[in-house]
Formats: sequence, structure tokens, C-alpha cells
Amino acid sequence: MKLGAFSVSLSVKDIHKSKAFYEDLGFEVLGGDISHNWLILKNGDCVIGLFQGMFEKNILTFNPGWNQSAEQLDSYTDIRDLQKQLKEKGVKLLTEADESSEGPASFTIEDPDGNPILVDQHI
Repeated sequence: MKLGAFSVSLSVKDIHKSKAFYEDLGFEVLGGDISHNWLILKNGDCVIGLFQGMFEKNILTFNPGWNQSAEQLDSYTDIRDLQKQLKEKGVKLLTEADESSEGPASFTIEDPDGNPILVDQHI
């Protein structure tokens, strides 16, 4: 099962302080919009998202169709196929992608310890 690019989406209290902190660790802004309280930062192959006021917990995030630089892959498993595979394995989905559509979609699951996992396809 190929889930795509991996990142950790952090729920932060002050996006400006968090941005400065992670820049001190060598991260650089890859995308996002600080005026809308979200940024994506990268250091080597490590990607983190900073999100202020958007969700309660930190989230493990996978992006089918993207590599670690948010570049589209030539070949990838569509999110609807991933969702079907997980359902067949008995994984409970908290939210589901519309299987009758194409293109961008997402679904969410939780691991056994309640850690949220977002699978979010942008293409």
C-alpha cells in the first residue's frame, strides 16, 4: 500500500513563534499562507505542517500522488483505491472520500491509540 508523501501536521498556538522555532532547526517554508494560519515547512525529506486554530490534535498526514517535495508522481495509488483496501481489511474510517468522484479527496482514520491520520490527495 503506497500512501504517498508523509508529514506531521502540528496544531500550534502561535504560528509566528512556531515558524521561527522550526526555522531555527533548519526548516524552510515550502508552502501555505501564514495570513490564513497555516504553513508547510521542509528540512531535507522531513515535512511538517503548522496549523493554528484548525484542529485539536497533531495529525499524521499522507498525500497520495505526491513525493516529499509536494511534486506530483507519475504513478500512485488513488485515494479511493486506498480507502477500499482499508475497508477490506476492516479498518474503521472516521470520514470517507466520495468513491464516485475523481481528483482531490480525503479520508481520516485513527490508530489504536487514538492518533488521527489524514490521507489527503490533492490531485
